[in-house]
Amino acid sequence: MLANTGELRQDSDHETKDESVSMPGPILNGIPRISFLGPLGTFCEAALRQVAPKDCELIPCSGVPAALEALRTGVSDRAVVPIENSVEGGVNATLDSLAHGDPLTIVAEMVVPITFCLVTRADSDIELGQIQRIATHPHAWAQCHKWVLANIGDVTHLPATSTAGAAKALKEDVACGYDAALCSKESADLYGLRILAQGVADNPDAVTRFVLVSKPGSTPLPTGADKTTLQVTLPNNRAGALLTMLEQFSARGVNLSRIESRPAAAYFGNYSFSIDLEGHVADERVQSALIGLHRTSPEVRFLGSYPKANGVPTRVDDETTDSAFRDARAWVGAVVAGYAT
Repeated sequence: MLANTGELRQDSDHETKDESVSMPGPILNGIPRISFLGPLGTFCEAALRQVAPKDCELIPCSGVPAALEALRTGVSDRAVVPIENSVEGGVNATLDSLAHGDPLTIVAEMVVPITFCLVTRADSDIELGQIQRIATHPHAWAQCHKWVLANIGDVTHLPATSTAGAAKALKEDVACGYDAALCSKESADLYGLRILAQGVADNPDAVTRFVLVSKPGSTPLPTGADKTTLQVTLPNNRAGALLTMLEQFSARGVNLSRIESRPAAAYFGNYSFSIDLEGHVADERVQSALIGLHRTSPEVRFLGSYPKANGVPTRVDDETTDSAFRDARAWVGAVVAGYAT
């Protein structure tokens, strides 16, 4: 479900990039339209502001699937969604939405430090010890529940689609059903809420990784500091299937920075794996690994190659450089042609 569709945001206090974001396909009136996990004030909007041009049109959506569906149906030109949290791991709604439906491609990643405030309505005189119900996104609750237990006690958590969504409802609906919300300070300021406590996260160094997604058509050029995301389905009832999949990477010197299993079918026992690897699809070693995966796995979905947010170059061993693969292929060609032994 979309919210505030068509709202043009040019007056935000957030810093945005001056240059345009490359977007395959038509762009309405020359203004990029970007759907994201809303409402305004989410950490997702903060991630978006790292890459969005100033004259973009923001389309807040009620959930990750809705943001990606807006992209698939042409309502937006790009989507920004969370994909991984340093405390809770992968964001299942994003992993599953990218793995199914019309193909989409990740073209950039952004990392946002995550800090939380405990807030209530501006006109409320409630104090910490009186709070009974707190609303926030489940990932936010997982990052703050120890602080809540130590400082407030055993309260009820009401799941929300986003931290800003919980804050917005607290502001606008006196019958929302909860006393307080966990959100960013930006959300608290945006919706005029009273801050009861700041820095309430259990891990002060927590970050969330977000991705900029487009329709297929343009893969960013390799930089030497790249990441590739895949979804790989394992064969059913085959001993050693996981090992066979992993060998496709290890044999080519491709390092995996993330691997998570996800249910692959409607019934229990079938799994696919969401994978981040270090390298670009243009790299010879990555292409060779993908060929091996395509031979041994019933389904491989390429979800994009894009620059790492930290810019750290990928370490490549001498025997797995592009030139090493090209030399080996040339030697085999010469053997087949009868020119070498």
